[in-house]
Amino acid sequence: MARKLGRTATQRMAIIRNLASELFWNGRVETTVARAKETQAYAEKLLTLAINTYEDEVKVTKTVKTTDGKSVEVEFVNDGVKKLNARRKLMASLRDLQEIKPEGEKKSDFNERTKDVNHPLVEKIFREYAPFYAKRAESLGTKGGYTRVLKSGSRRGDNADKAILELVKNTTK
Repeated sequence: MARKLGRTATQRMAIIRNLASELFWNGRVETTVARAKETQAYAEKLLTLAINTYEDEVKVTKTVKTTDGKSVEVEFVNDGVKKLNARRKLMASLRDLQEIKPEGEKKSDFNERTKDVNHPLVEKIFREYAPFYAKRAESLGTKGGYTRVLKSGSRRGDNADKAILELVKNTTK
């Protein structure tokens, strides 16, 4: 049975979406045990969707005119049908977090690095997490277990049980 977390359905889903987005962006998040367990189930489903579809790509050749009027064949790699559907589901299921320019990086370098990324969180899931966890599942022979909940004591003030929800990074048992 799903936990209600003392909220209405829309508030509860907003909390879970925000926590899942922060989890994927930062790799870990600290919250209450009940919220962590609900977010864990939600995040695992989204990661499984990305892992199952991240390799679905289609090569497309387009004719492009250059500045001097010549036609040139250019090859692009587009998302396949399954990956496009998964990408749209992830965009609907997560909050879109924008990348922040690190201190010390030039603005021109930051713009160059992020020019082709419209949805940084979804791109991070497909480019980093999906290949890593697919390789991990292949080496361990098991799917799932992408996240873990570590209990971290009680919160001061209301004595609620705290937990750290984090993505599992190791590749050994």
